[in-house]
Amino acid sequence: MNSPANPPATADAGEGKVSNFLRQIIEKDLQQGTYASRRWAGSPGDAAHHATGQPDPAKIRTRFPPEPNGYLHVGHAKSICLNFGLARDYGGVCHLRFDDTNPEKEDQEYVNSIIDAVKWLGFDWAQIGQAPGSAAPYQASDYFGFMYRAAEYLIEAGHAYVDEQTPEEMRVNRGDFGKPGVDSPFRSRTPAENLARFREMRDGKHADGAMVLRAKIDMASPNINLRDPAIYRIRHAEHHHTGNTWCVYPMYTFAHPIEDALEQITHSICTLEFEDQRPFYDWLLERLIEGGLLASPPPRQYEFARLNLTYVVTSKRKLAQLVNEKRVSGWDDPRMPTIVGLRRRGYTPEALQLFAERIGVTKSDSWIDYSTLEGCLREDLENKAHRGMAVLDPVKLVLTNWAEAFGSDSYLEACTLPALPHSAIAEGQTPPPDRVFQIGKEVWIEREDFEEVPPKGYKRLFPGNVVRLKGGYVIECTGCVRDAAGNVTEVHAKVIPGTKSGTPGADSVKAKAAITWVGVADGVQAEVRLYDRLFADAHPDAGGKDFLRALNPDSLKVVTAYVEPSLAAAQPDQKFQFERFGYFVADRADHAPGKPVFNRAVGLKDSWGK
Repeated sequence: MNSPANPPATADAGEGKVSNFLRQIIEKDLQQGTYASRRWAGSPGDAAHHATGQPDPAKIRTRFPPEPNGYLHVGHAKSICLNFGLARDYGGVCHLRFDDTNPEKEDQEYVNSIIDAVKWLGFDWAQIGQAPGSAAPYQASDYFGFMYRAAEYLIEAGHAYVDEQTPEEMRVNRGDFGKPGVDSPFRSRTPAENLARFREMRDGKHADGAMVLRAKIDMASPNINLRDPAIYRIRHAEHHHTGNTWCVYPMYTFAHPIEDALEQITHSICTLEFEDQRPFYDWLLERLIEGGLLASPPPRQYEFARLNLTYVVTSKRKLAQLVNEKRVSGWDDPRMPTIVGLRRRGYTPEALQLFAERIGVTKSDSWIDYSTLEGCLREDLENKAHRGMAVLDPVKLVLTNWAEAFGSDSYLEACTLPALPHSAIAEGQTPPPDRVFQIGKEVWIEREDFEEVPPKGYKRLFPGNVVRLKGGYVIECTGCVRDAAGNVTEVHAKVIPGTKSGTPGADSVKAKAAITWVGVADGVQAEVRLYDRLFADAHPDAGGKDFLRALNPDSLKVVTAYVEPSLAAAQPDQKFQFERFGYFVADRADHAPGKPVFNRAVGLKDSWGK
């Protein structure tokens, strides 16, 4: 049986998209014309926001409302894809809005990073049905004047009062799930007294925390969020946008529904932790509509399950702790679940969009395995990432009969391999140019590709065995050289002339294995950073655990490798498949000409699932 949280997969207005409960709500509203009478008043700003102006050209309006107090993470990426994607699919508009109501924790750096993340993910508010005359992005601070007037209206109508209890007294008197709250001794003040006190707060006559403005609802409500929630507090702090204009700031739960209403949002989509706040959301909008400050119909809030991803923490506080304690190199460390970290790791916008679509939208909390995210990246890069050979644990292979076979120890011969396999080339698409590299007397191979005494089933290099150097010649292993400690320093083999790949004699000698290699003559030394999951525990902070104890000591290994010339010419942020090893990206910060640096994005297979 299908539930509203897990509806049947049916086609909807977004062609090829899978239906979910949010799409069903939107389609019902469109069919019934719930918001058809809305008229767009232009840029919200701080003007009157009644139903005047031109008919709204957007069928629906959604919003993505981050607080600019940190870097966005993979959970935000899901929300971005959801809100912007729904607006796109239903001919609507999605507002990027900064909920900048807490000046002590916000910064322009975070504003800029959020704008960059949304655009990088492939969404641009200016291109998705943006209404004429509207400004983008939006910010809560643009509405501070309106919010203040709304607060004064609530006071005058008897719906709000100034409370001078201490924070501890308010906490105790609020009660709990088994005990109703106790009325504040200041709750019975007259509107005139409250208005005078609130204006003193506005004018900076009281210290931070001395008093707050509270909505007057019901101290006995079973929903603790309706027990006279605080809606304004004093903060003598400079705001990154409004400067020192204000010393009172609205609480997020008060500001958010007003912002939605002023921007004429139709579907206010948020995560399940805000479900208990919805009654206050509706209560506030109803009071302001009654007072003529806002127009009807109001926005409606809908909740979906947040992203719970294994091997990841998404708490801003914990992510900041990792950065501040230098457990990682910064917010963009490729092990971080931040969007800037995922981008530096090698993730693509398309992979994150595919991930958001694949995990779907429900009203039930569940865990998504990290391998699902990795699988989306592999799927996206499979037909995009140019191939290349790299040797990550190099040992030198010497072809001892090279001069005998080709006339000179210094002879070099060009080899070619396709940049993309034939299966990755779409019909009618022009294949990219082949990779070109040189084979000579000496090449680098992986240390694990030689065993003097091979284990059962081993098909690579051991004395007497033949293998193919991929794209090059078949060779026969003859032995090795060891140092005084017994370590292999060179592997020796003989080249078999006439067996080069792509020539008539390529199949004249059968080899059971082909190994990757890089020529000593034209190979380029590179720093390769082998990133893995930051945590070794699938639920690093569950049940009050110390998440730092779950850090994976092997989450980063740095090796000096050799790569073929095509990889050395990479541009920062360019993705490749290192054959046999996985997908890698040229580091967008440290990679430079003459100093190649590659990050492992994801292996070819899920090694954690075993």
